[in-house]
Amino acid sequence: MDNQKKKGFFQRFLDVVEYVGNKLPHPVTLFAILALLVLIGSAIVSAIGISVEHPGKEGEIVEVKNLLNAEGIQYIFSSMTDNFIGFAPLGVVLLTMLGIGVAERSGLISALLRGFVLSVPKRFITLGLVFAGIMSSVASDAGYVVLPPLGALLFAAVGRHPLAGLAAAFAGVSGGFSANLFLSGTDALLGELTIAGAAIFDPTYADNMNIAMNYYFIIVSVFVLTIVGTWVTEKIVEPRLGEYKGDYREKLETLASSEKKGLVWSGVALLIGAILVSLLVLPENAPMRGTGERPIIESPFMSSLVPIIAILFFIPGIVYGMVTKAIRNDKDVADQMTDTMASMGMFIVLAFTAGQFVAYFNESNLGLVLGVYGAEFLQSVNLEGIPLVILFILLAAFINIFIGSASAKWAMMAPIFVPIMMQMGYSPELTQMAYRVADSATNIISPLMTYFAIIIAFAQKYDKKMGIGTLISTMFPYSIFFLIIWSIMLIVWMLFGIDLGPAGPILYNN
Repeated sequence: MDNQKKKGFFQRFLDVVEYVGNKLPHPVTLFAILALLVLIGSAIVSAIGISVEHPGKEGEIVEVKNLLNAEGIQYIFSSMTDNFIGFAPLGVVLLTMLGIGVAERSGLISALLRGFVLSVPKRFITLGLVFAGIMSSVASDAGYVVLPPLGALLFAAVGRHPLAGLAAAFAGVSGGFSANLFLSGTDALLGELTIAGAAIFDPTYADNMNIAMNYYFIIVSVFVLTIVGTWVTEKIVEPRLGEYKGDYREKLETLASSEKKGLVWSGVALLIGAILVSLLVLPENAPMRGTGERPIIESPFMSSLVPIIAILFFIPGIVYGMVTKAIRNDKDVADQMTDTMASMGMFIVLAFTAGQFVAYFNESNLGLVLGVYGAEFLQSVNLEGIPLVILFILLAAFINIFIGSASAKWAMMAPIFVPIMMQMGYSPELTQMAYRVADSATNIISPLMTYFAIIIAFAQKYDKKMGIGTLISTMFPYSIFFLIIWSIMLIVWMLFGIDLGPAGPILYNN
């Protein structure tokens, strides 16, 4: 009882978050429940007779379809396989991960991250560590495993508090997950869900969207978040931690000569690959070049980014593995690709139930009806423009504390919020970027985030008393400053009306 009285508000809040989060069903079960609720909801709303005028087609009345009548039940069973295979991110993610998986399992990603961090001058260690963390998202989740322990080790080696190094790396990896200088699997995964959400409201608009819709914004975000993360580490987190008095010490190992050689040759392979791709796009009459006013943006190249990303990881990964002897023959490559697909098992199962939910939601027309009524409600309370975007960011940030998976949350939210924001005159590209800002900024304070327990285990090497509350209190300043600065950056972007990426406007014009 005394211990309960001693807990402050923040600790009690964290206890509630942990309790509620642990009570939530597994994401696979959650999507199955949501799919069932859509079926029941379609029958109820259809019986009531609710209908709306299609916002993009004047005079066309849209009614909710009953998916529990004879025709609806036939659809449920006949479409189940197609709903699974047709789940927008499924093929995109698996194809991307085939390339990234070879680069990761051959050792290329780990060596690249270690080599970069170790080559940074001492006065720029924090800056380099945060930057490396942000850039690690190009290799999916590899940064979570490599960089936080490396950051702790690096700080300890130069006489600084190792937990400050761990925190800086974790902030970059997790808090900056939606920023990068390159397109990654995250762009493909979220982009396909956004395009599917936009198709509910305006299929023609969705047909012209691409996964690079936020590319300009996430490039600038890399430099902004690197500066913010560095400042928070050196001005708030490190002074608060004080001098490290623990006994844990470890020598920082440099790259082996074979690893250095592998990085050089994989870099050459990447350069050659990039040149070959550019030759397919840049010359006049190139096969991947478009023919309109914007031949690069509106081109087969933009619609082929996913396989191109996979190839540009796959080839350097193989070259690195051959140089370092991690790959000796084609069997090793096949084994690495197989291991990667095995690690995607949970995502594949999730794709089945999520695919049914998304398909039922679209087929029933509930998404379109909710979009129209949601937009009318927001208009009735005069909530639009910047306040509307800020409210959406805060809502997504709050939900992220309880549901860690970015794809699972966006699969639930995109079919609802993308049409609502389009009805309010804002593009799907803006809605996705607002979501990405919120999702990334609160990743580092969510005890339900997949890698949170791993980060605690890394931290306990240096502080055996480290627990959930301690880690969250350490990461909280990053979360707050990332959320505030990143949101301000998005608002400024909106005010100037700058495209978020190639063919990625702020406003939606139907």
